[in-house]
Amino acid sequence: MKNNSGARFLPALLVLAAVLGSAACTLYKLEQKLGPPFAEFLSQVRYIITSEERKVFLETPDADKPAFMESFWKRRDPDPSTEENEFKTEYLARIQRANQLFLGEGIPGWLTDRGRIHVLFGPPTNRSTSPMGNSTLGRCSELWYYGDFPVVFIDQTCSGTFRLATYDLTPLRELNLTYAGALSRALDQAQPPVALRESGRPFDYETELAVTERGPKRVAATLRLQMPYEKIWFKSVGHRMKTAFEVSWEIREAKKSVVGQGKMSFGVDLGEDELPSKAGRNFIMEVPLILEDEAKIALLGQGKDQVVVTVVNTTGKETQKKTLDFK
Repeated sequence: MKNNSGARFLPALLVLAAVLGSAACTLYKLEQKLGPPFAEFLSQVRYIITSEERKVFLETPDADKPAFMESFWKRRDPDPSTEENEFKTEYLARIQRANQLFLGEGIPGWLTDRGRIHVLFGPPTNRSTSPMGNSTLGRCSELWYYGDFPVVFIDQTCSGTFRLATYDLTPLRELNLTYAGALSRALDQAQPPVALRESGRPFDYETELAVTERGPKRVAATLRLQMPYEKIWFKSVGHRMKTAFEVSWEIREAKKSVVGQGKMSFGVDLGEDELPSKAGRNFIMEVPLILEDEAKIALLGQGKDQVVVTVVNTTGKETQKKTLDFK
């Protein structure tokens, strides 16, 4: 019999798509009808308003919108016992400052990539710029540091338009609390952080395992690890960015007994001017896995053998463990 399950679900999917499209269209029309004060408010809070708050605001009658706006800022006040709302004051001040700092991209400074990062996370602890026509990088760039975490902006054409090249900014939620004061504390309350791994930061890498030799007296394999430079935490030493990775591995036979293990270290040492050129590229580590104990080799191949890999970024002691099939 022909399976028509896909056909049965298609109408439901079409209905759902239509409903979602209609809802989005309705909100868009409501936004286009906003009066100047309400449109200005919605524009100003675009970085911090939740999708649900935006929906409620647009559907609220105009007469009740001022009350919503007041409640919006109150929910983000880090200290309601004081008369001043430190969050609102700091947020609006950052918008004004970003407009002064980031001119020349054809839009208000706070709407540029650099302006957005400045508004959300405050001024960096250090800011390094590469001038127009820098021959070392072959392009113009800015490197901002929040603690040891680098944020890279690149102007591909050296025309004054900088685009954010560091796509994963989740680590800044922790640095927020240290470097951004009241705004960041309130941001965390208003928009809870994305769920992170047990390490506390989004530390991850890709793995490939290739068995190159398998015999009764010797088993050999190569473990290849790839990690985007944008996700690496560095320690600033002079004008260089440094860190190290400790990679340990265990080969476990089907009953989980360890039949082989090893450990290697990999250092990363870059000049400040080198980091922007690493945007979109991976740091690669290759680890040889060698097993030459005949008795332990004999335990392999009797079930599901595995390799357990643990990588530690020594800057911040971040740890990530992965398990691979050893075939």
